[in-house]
Amino acid sequence: MSEYNYDEFSTGDYDFDKVAGPVVGDKAPAFQLTTSDGDIRSLLEFSGEFLVLEMGSITCPLFQSRRPIMERLEPQIEGVSTAILYVREAHPGADIPSHKTFDDKMACAARLKATDGETRTVFVDDFEGHAHQAFGGMPNAVFIINKNGCVVFRSEWNNPSATRKAIYALKAGKKVKVKSYFRPAVPAVALRTLEQAGKGSAMDFFKGLPFLIWTNVVKRNLRLFFNRPVAGSRETVC
Repeated sequence: MSEYNYDEFSTGDYDFDKVAGPVVGDKAPAFQLTTSDGDIRSLLEFSGEFLVLEMGSITCPLFQSRRPIMERLEPQIEGVSTAILYVREAHPGADIPSHKTFDDKMACAARLKATDGETRTVFVDDFEGHAHQAFGGMPNAVFIINKNGCVVFRSEWNNPSATRKAIYALKAGKKVKVKSYFRPAVPAVALRTLEQAGKGSAMDFFKGLPFLIWTNVVKRNLRLFFNRPVAGSRETVC
């Protein structure tokens, strides 16, 4: 079984201090991927001026908390395409375990659409998570990519308010100077997500919670507060 698809969540599965994957100004990784509907499509072929690409899984409380806001971006903002890259299960449990095959991953992505009602296009990463790791490997990162295929905004943790502000700046022809601070998951959504994942999911999550709060709510947000983000724009080339 691949080490990428862990059976139990541990804070050691992620490097929270290192920024991995493409940064603003880099070319976004290009992959041919299967969608949850079974089609083969290029990740970087989109109809709008910008693609908002969010990493997610059905057992990720942060991703599930952001969904209602993120789903509204494409219908509300002209010229914006949105998509999800379905990655490994963030907090697998007895009822939604880690993926043992690519078919398991496809089934979870299909469940996200059919049961949870997700409306965005869902690209399903391969079993080994090559696309996910190319984009940095975080469970709920978000990237905005322009028509040149360049990353013009990224955040290791999606903050929908910051993501929306970044889109409006890009649409207005301005450079993006938004700071995307980490915001915890909605408690009720987090509990429901972990309950649906099944036995073991919540225990692993709460075991790592103090470390996650220190690393992301405190350390990351302070580091972001004192740093100036690299600014991308509609015209960014890479």
